[in-house]
Amino acid sequence: MQYLNTAPLVWSFTNGPLRGKYELSFTVPSRCAAALRAGAADIAIIPAIEYQRIDDLVVLPDLAIASTHRVRSLLLIAKKPIEQVRCIALDSSSRSTQALTRILCAEHWKIAPEFREADPDWSAMLQEADAALLIGDPALRFSVAMDGEVKRGSAGEQICDPSGVGVRAQNLYVYDVVEQWRRMTNLPAVLAVWAGRRDILTPEVAADFSASRDFGIAHIAEISAAASRELQLRPEVLADYLGQNIDFSLGEDHRRGLELYFRLAAKLQLIPPAKAVEWAATADVTLISSRAVS
Repeated sequence: MQYLNTAPLVWSFTNGPLRGKYELSFTVPSRCAAALRAGAADIAIIPAIEYQRIDDLVVLPDLAIASTHRVRSLLLIAKKPIEQVRCIALDSSSRSTQALTRILCAEHWKIAPEFREADPDWSAMLQEADAALLIGDPALRFSVAMDGEVKRGSAGEQICDPSGVGVRAQNLYVYDVVEQWRRMTNLPAVLAVWAGRRDILTPEVAADFSASRDFGIAHIAEISAAASRELQLRPEVLADYLGQNIDFSLGEDHRRGLELYFRLAAKLQLIPPAKAVEWAATADVTLISSRAVS
């Protein structure tokens, strides 16, 4: 996966003591899942929803890209209050956030809009729809630009002036998708997981990936400084995002949130009847080799 929030998970593989042990490639979330499904990757960070769509996978325990309250990088940007929205353009990069948005529409906001997939250009998306789902680093840049210039609505949305962005609307109504999930469920949102085949995800692999996460978390300042140049955001802003908005663990509440997410997705027929999550083993055995996609 190529977004900033994946960097701490793989930092030891790219910049630390595990560098060179695994062959890595980087792409958007939906393509990570496609590579795993096709056998082009042995292990991948996949959108959580894709676990239910790919057979014979196990998940690495205690590792995830999650958020407990407000994520800032998954935004539904609307030209009108959510209850008036009739058409939503969905960023095609992540199936998991698409499903989460559909769940929120049906179960939280009680609306039934038309959904359209689109390239991740929120201004262009809003030319064709009432609202646009924006994910990843573009959403984070929008969130940072919006900070300090908004007021809060009754549904927790941020309301800002659209002047200067080429959108015809009196206001923009910005809904943080994780914040809305938390309002509905009082549980964290699990957005992506490390998954792979059982014979590949041995306990040594699990230990390596856990160690890489821990190494990355210990080097958030370094990661933020490196990403700052590319994203054109201040290092302290990125460090705050990675440290406060993103959670890289998968504890009991996270698992409950993930299970509820799967049940609601199945209820809306976004996936087949939800299967129980199978977890990779963590006892000591020998690893032969692996390829990883992130």
